[in-house]
Amino acid sequence: MYQSFEVTARPEQGPPRLERLRAEIEAEALSGFLVPRADAHQGEYVAAHDERLAWLTGFTGSAGFCAALKDAAGVFIDGRYRTQVKAQVSDVFTPVPWPDVSLTDWLKKQLPQGGRVGFDPWLHAAGQIRTAVSELKGSGIELVRCDNLVDRIWPDQPSPPMEPVKVHPLEFAGETAADKAARLAEDLRSAGQKAAVITLPDSIMWLLNIRGADIPRNPVAHGFAILHDDGRVDLFMAAAKLTGLEEHLGPMVTQYEPDAFLDAVEALAGPVRVDLSTVPQIVADRLGHRLAKGGDPCALPKARKNAAEIAGAAEAHLRDGAAMVDLLAWLDAQEPGSLTETQVVSQLEACRRRDNALQDISFETIAGTGPNGAIMHYRVTEETDSRLEDGHLLVLDSGGQYLDGTTDITRTIAIGTVGDEEKTCFTRVLKGMIAMSMLRWPVGLAGRDIECVARLPLWLAGQDFNHGVGHGVGAYLSVHEGPQRLARVSHVPLEPGMILSNEPGYYREGAFGIRIENLVVVQEAAPLPGGDAERAMLNWRTLTYVPIDRRLIVAEMLTVEERDWLNAYHADVAAKIGPRLGAETRMWLDAATAPL
Repeated sequence: MYQSFEVTARPEQGPPRLERLRAEIEAEALSGFLVPRADAHQGEYVAAHDERLAWLTGFTGSAGFCAALKDAAGVFIDGRYRTQVKAQVSDVFTPVPWPDVSLTDWLKKQLPQGGRVGFDPWLHAAGQIRTAVSELKGSGIELVRCDNLVDRIWPDQPSPPMEPVKVHPLEFAGETAADKAARLAEDLRSAGQKAAVITLPDSIMWLLNIRGADIPRNPVAHGFAILHDDGRVDLFMAAAKLTGLEEHLGPMVTQYEPDAFLDAVEALAGPVRVDLSTVPQIVADRLGHRLAKGGDPCALPKARKNAAEIAGAAEAHLRDGAAMVDLLAWLDAQEPGSLTETQVVSQLEACRRRDNALQDISFETIAGTGPNGAIMHYRVTEETDSRLEDGHLLVLDSGGQYLDGTTDITRTIAIGTVGDEEKTCFTRVLKGMIAMSMLRWPVGLAGRDIECVARLPLWLAGQDFNHGVGHGVGAYLSVHEGPQRLARVSHVPLEPGMILSNEPGYYREGAFGIRIENLVVVQEAAPLPGGDAERAMLNWRTLTYVPIDRRLIVAEMLTVEERDWLNAYHADVAAKIGPRLGAETRMWLDAATAPL
């Protein structure tokens, strides 16, 4: 399994580390250096070896970057992390609200006379660099390729991960790797492209029906791949990871060591498809005029889950639901003030580990009580571990990695007697979650077209939240999977088989947080009487079955349709999860799912 390292800078370590980085910047005759929260594979999560942003600044969020200049150092964070960053970085770093303030606008303000800003071309996507270069035109600011300056000053940087790879069984994958490669190769030929470069680890895992352990909580292995237009695959991954996989990979796959990747890219005949949003700039440099823009060829096929993957996800969610109900029943039996956040996290993981199919949790469990719940991606530490006091709301966001599926669920739980304001806000969030669950929409719409449905009850009260309504989820792969999203920036049409989260929330800094999350899968909607017969529609099939805390619901705020949906959902929870529980927990579930 993945080995854990402590790489995060404590606030007092920030100033000396920034000072050493600035010495390297000076030695290279640069004005600054960019430190992204990214690795060469441009996935969302990184190994300890690549936690450069956390090592330098202390910020541990899953998105962001630092622009370190001689006289300023900005840590760019989006709306999810604006509370978290304040507690994690020292005052030598200035939080910058991003994308409200773009990197290029910030650089122009900080370097009015121009300058040379270095970046590691392995760690920045070609599309990011192209956009930045265009926006900096005429400013006198130049982006300069250079070695990684953080690696120079990180004396105990962990080694790159070298975990073994295993076969993902066909019964869960639903399609052979050879058939996937042949299908994607046909798309390349249709587009007149000779090959495609694939750098995202989850795409390689999906294509070859393998899984790894190089990233904590994500069953992926680091490597690169080139898919040729005849279905052959060149896999650039350390041979030590692939022991015993020769028969599975078969003649369609040729293995090379990773250091052969760039030479192989340079030798390709064009045109070569790359996804500019994920391919490292150094790959684009090597391809030059042979580069053909296009999406990752695996992205959409991977997102459109087949029947085996959907069936596996549904079954995994039922077992996961039983574990969650065990936890909720146990939690309900404890007195307010008797538990801490870490005790809840440990108990929940113990409940999940009773299932032999569990491979790992799918991300670090978020258990935020009271004010900690307002930190959207809160992660409890020894310093922040808090007691669940009377009147608190507990935001519990967690999931499991099972051989047959990946789960992600959030429930907000009342601890003792909760105030009316918290209940009112909770009910608005619930109304938004129900509205999205009930939605039908025409084929062709993207996440940006419908995500406001889940926000409307909050908007009507002058409230909102600073994260997307939903993200894609993999099939025993990454818990955050693109390209589909329920977000204002998502242009990707939703299609049958796509699994997404439905998770509106509300957060009041220093007071409480609320989030309710189910996973749902897109399906073709059955025609309705009186509807347009020729107008194809889509809707959701719910995968998550865990009760929603009735103690927090202001029933009078729900419409008849919303109440009917909730009562029907709870009846399904009781029917699907009840038989998987012990007698005492089943009694608790019957009460928790009683009709409103």
